[in-house]
Amino acid sequence: MSALTGLKVVELGQLIAGPFAAKTLADFGADVVKIETPKTGDPLRKWRLLKDGTSVWWQVQSRNKRSVALDLKDEAAQDIVRQLVKDADVLIENFRPGAMEGWGLGPDELLALNPRLIMLRISGYGQTGPYRDKPGFGVVAEAMSGLRHLTAEPGRVPVRVGVSIGDTLASLHGVIGILMALQERQTSGQGQVIDVALYEAVFNCMESLLPEYSAFGAVREAAGSALPGIAPSNAYRCGDDGYVLIAGNGDSIFKRLMHTMGRDDLGYDPALTDNAGRVKRVAEIDAAIGVWTAQHTVAQVLEALDQAAVPAGRIYTVADIAADPHYQARGMIQQVQMDDGTSLAVPGIIPKLSRTPGSHRRNAPTIGQDTDAVLHEIGLTPAQIQALKDKGIVA
Repeated sequence: MSALTGLKVVELGQLIAGPFAAKTLADFGADVVKIETPKTGDPLRKWRLLKDGTSVWWQVQSRNKRSVALDLKDEAAQDIVRQLVKDADVLIENFRPGAMEGWGLGPDELLALNPRLIMLRISGYGQTGPYRDKPGFGVVAEAMSGLRHLTAEPGRVPVRVGVSIGDTLASLHGVIGILMALQERQTSGQGQVIDVALYEAVFNCMESLLPEYSAFGAVREAAGSALPGIAPSNAYRCGDDGYVLIAGNGDSIFKRLMHTMGRDDLGYDPALTDNAGRVKRVAEIDAAIGVWTAQHTVAQVLEALDQAAVPAGRIYTVADIAADPHYQARGMIQQVQMDDGTSLAVPGIIPKLSRTPGSHRRNAPTIGQDTDAVLHEIGLTPAQIQALKDKGIVA
């Protein structure tokens, strides 16, 4: 039995934020019924690289889910959602604020049908405030949260992280909210609404950004590969033109790093015994480390620092990840058997629970693969289901 076996979830989201939250619950045993648009389905099916017409990303984002194809603009489809909600524990949606209310599926209506329902709502700017009606994707949230301003080399155009980190952070905050609401429901017997804004989820991870501005008027600027205010922590070029990331910012770690480099003069300098002192001389320290790494290959630097117990690593490509023995030993590269008999490598399931771990129970569904089965579960007859299909309301 998995940790969330028996939990019933209705997913009305699309693309990343809502579906990632639902996927996390599904990985640990929740029965997730994903509502998709007939014919086209979730747009993520066509994102990034496609295999046989469907994104391979889809196999990660929608594993362990069941698919029901409904046209939510039709009242009959909306009634089906209401029927599903009556027996559900959680509903997840990431439409623009007001969309659910426009379909008669807002929290007032749904909680009246099922007072125990927990409703996660993820949007760009939240359900309230002057920006609530603006469209907001993760990239906009990353900019508004202050993250994009810091993600650059000094004086260069800010760049994005490379993945939709804003959506994923919002999803994880949403999952945390769901689990807290489930715990509280054991006492109160009542459900509630969880309001997650993409920009707020990223802003919540911005560490000391705001307190530093409040206390000192300091506006943190982009610092490239360095971590401002923490030293030494940077990327350093090696003799074979590769880079290593070295985090020598612990007091004792710094001494071990300097000793390994043959720079005990810095390691035992009284002015460098704590982070505050090192930050004042970070340029000098970074230059000294750079001189040392330039005399060695990446492999030589990592071997020396491993022996000295100094946190360090090289920059991985996905090819490095796929071949890494630690990833393999931890089960983080899973092979999934596709319907055509081929094998696909996908990320493993985390977090790792000792007694009730997550698992891959079924592949991502085709559009409407489970429509008949789910509609039968809520009491519709084969004739009623066929009538809905004939009208194009379900598929």
